[in-house]
Amino acid sequence: MTEEVPLEGLREEKYGRVLCYPRYDPEELERRLKELKGLGVETLEFIGEKRVFDAPVLGKGCVGIVILAHRAADKAKMAVALKVRRMDADRAGMQREAEMLRRANAVDVGPKLLDVTENFLVMEFIPGKTFAQWIQELEERGTKALIRGVLRDLLEQGWRLDGAGLDHGQLSRAPKHILINGENKPSILDFEAASTIRRCSNVTSLCQFLLLGSPTAKVVEKRLGGKIPRDRLIKALRDYTQAPTKENFDQILNLCKLTKA
Repeated sequence: MTEEVPLEGLREEKYGRVLCYPRYDPEELERRLKELKGLGVETLEFIGEKRVFDAPVLGKGCVGIVILAHRAADKAKMAVALKVRRMDADRAGMQREAEMLRRANAVDVGPKLLDVTENFLVMEFIPGKTFAQWIQELEERGTKALIRGVLRDLLEQGWRLDGAGLDHGQLSRAPKHILINGENKPSILDFEAASTIRRCSNVTSLCQFLLLGSPTAKVVEKRLGGKIPRDRLIKALRDYTQAPTKENFDQILNLCKLTKA
């Protein structure tokens, strides 16, 4: 059961504790409600598989809590993903993460950045399943081409991030960071740990998660019905790391049989 709560209703302590997680502060709550009003947020909808205290939410991480919000848009309301900065976050505001997401958006990766304030990041809401859920629930028949298409799309997103000099930082262990929507379009989420200073490893990290060393990779291999040439792929990834050229990237796609027909 979901709860859609208007801004005035968020003053109730059980909701205020979510907005000021993990240390409830009535004065801080009032400041945050003022920020939400300035962002055009009308209601928050408490829904999702994660929980903060007794409230369901879309996501919970070291920096923020993600809640489904509804924002004024012309004569209707628009559903958005609202990331709320935790009171104990290791950063003073959300602007840096917004800049990382803006850079990802510039190469057509990630949910669209809509707005940002000190304590809130407003993004496109992408309903969907994690990659692990999606591939487990696929029907057995007629899905190999679909799986290969999604894998190729994800690696191409990683390639574009590498080319933009933006390292996501959490894709080798990405159960929470890849969503597949109802049209089988994958999206890479959560750029809170992204960096333009680190050496980029998006393609290699995605291969580690999707094709080589994770429980998810074993499911992928089973669904594709054939062994990934592990040693050859590792060598190709080393070549790519040394020289992240289009030729070396295409070699990875070829080895995994992910090139377009």
